[in-house]
Amino acid sequence: MTIDEVADYLKLKLKTAYHLAAKGDIPGFKVGGSWRFRRSEIERWIRKQEQK
Repeated sequence: MTIDEVADYLKLKLKTAYHLAAKGDIPGFKVGGSWRFRRSEIERWIRKQEQK
């Protein structure tokens, strides 16, 4: 998933998604300077957030 797709999926503003990714709060990685995310990792992250 791209940063735009993750922001839409999580109902976040794009700037917030960038901030969370840069801090390492949401699981992602960079490919050629662009953020990428695995849907399975994002869903796992959501489940962990629900348990807190």
